[in-house]
Parts: sequence; C-alpha cells; structure tokens
Amino acid sequence: MREGCGLGDRGGGLTRKQAVQGLRISEATLLRIETGALNFRNVGDLRKLLDKYGVTDEHVIESMINLNRESGHQDWLTQFRGLVPTGMPAFVGLEPEARSMRAYHPTLVYGLLQTERYASALLEAHKPVEEHTSEFVRSSVELRMKRQEVLTRKDPVKLRVILGEAALRYPVGGAEVMHKQFEKLVMMSSWDHITIQVLPFRSGYRSTNDFAILDLGDDLPPRVQIDSAWGATHTSDKRREVDRFIRRFDTMTASALPPEDTPGFLHRLQREL
Repeated sequence: MREGCGLGDRGGGLTRKQAVQGLRISEATLLRIETGALNFRNVGDLRKLLDKYGVTDEHVIESMINLNRESGHQDWLTQFRGLVPTGMPAFVGLEPEARSMRAYHPTLVYGLLQTERYASALLEAHKPVEEHTSEFVRSSVELRMKRQEVLTRKDPVKLRVILGEAALRYPVGGAEVMHKQFEKLVMMSSWDHITIQVLPFRSGYRSTNDFAILDLGDDLPPRVQIDSAWGATHTSDKRREVDRFIRRFDTMTASALPPEDTPGFLHRLQREL
C-alpha cells in the first residue's frame, strides 16, 4: 500500500520516512511491521497510516485492523520465527487468512502436502551442507506440519498445486518414505478443496523456480512468494508481479496432466519403487 499509493514524489509511493511522519513509530519499526516481525501496538497508528495511503474503504480498514489484532495471538508462529528463512514469517502468517492458494514446485513435493517423514528426511539430507542443527530440523518439521492445518480445519483453504514430475521421482528418505508420501498425495487429491496436477517430462513451458500465490479475498491484494538460492523468502503484492506468476501458473495448468489422472500417475510410481 505504501509503495503503490501514488502520493509520494512524482506520483510514486511514499518512503518509510515520509510514512511515519506524525506517527509514534520509527522507520525501523515500520520496516519490521512490513516484514511481519511486529504488529501495530496502537491501532490509531495503523488507521493514520492507512489514511496517509489514501485508503478510505471501511471494509479494507477493518480487515487490516483484524489482521493486526490476530497477528498478536499467533504464538505458534512466534516460537518458530528465528528458524525460518528471512521473509517467511510474513507469508506463513497470512496463509490462514487466504481463501485459496496456488503453488508450483518443479523438484520437491510442496510443503503443505508433505508427510512428516518426507519433510524430516529432506531436511536431514540438507543438514550437513547447510550446517543445520538437529533442533532446527525438528522445529522446521513441526512448523511444516502446523502449517498444514489450514487444509484440515473446518473452513479449509482451497489449494491447487502443480508438481513437476521430477518432484515425484526424486527419492527422499528411501522407498518406504516415498510410498507413504504417494499415499498421502492420492488421499489429498480426493478432497474437494485440493487439486493436484503433475507436469510430466515433455516439451512446453515450465517455470524453473518454485512459487506460491495467496488469494486473500476482496479486501486485500493477492501475494506471491518465491524462495531464493540464498535461503530467503521474497513476497510481493505488486499487481504486475503477481499477474506474471499467475500467467506462469495458468500456462502450466494447461500443460499438466488433468487432476483426475494424478492418482493413476502416483500408483504407477509406487509400483516402480
């Protein structure tokens, strides 16, 4: 909102220095709020900031106030904050608020679909290279399983996932781990709110990097998340960037196998184990 309000110099966005003028928060505090590390302690500052950004829609204002209020109660996320990549807490904190999600991974089973043993085996394999501790692995797996609750709650998030064929053929943890992982994917693909497609080895467009898109409803802009090779997570709600990733996802959706073919494809892979 700050970057896209059009109220800054030459019609651009406001700088953080301009945004905090007249408020009781500093530039550093606003930076931490924008990255999801803090929430507004005083809702009046949030209202003033939204007014500065030209936000007048009461539905949007109330939605932001509610998100700010609820973020202070996400104790389960706070305890993991130091163990996840830079930028990830902001994205994870928004997942429960999403109406729907679209995700693509070319080489791994997407995190919200992983079994506990698959996630653990994957992180254990990376442990000596990334110099992770056993505590890091344990907490990371716990967080991943906690995040999956958005798919099993009473009003679940609608999820559509495209997995590259390599994601399913890459052996993680051995045959038994992969067998259980395929079983879970078959089961989840039968749920009404989850759609899983496989992008097979054949010519056609495919994104080389994984990404996820959150649809936050009418009150908030959609947000895209990508992982970098440096271990950080980048998110953006800039319309042009989000639209670019939506085009990527839609193009791969058309090239991937139909959702109804997913169970059969997974069963064939199970027989090859």
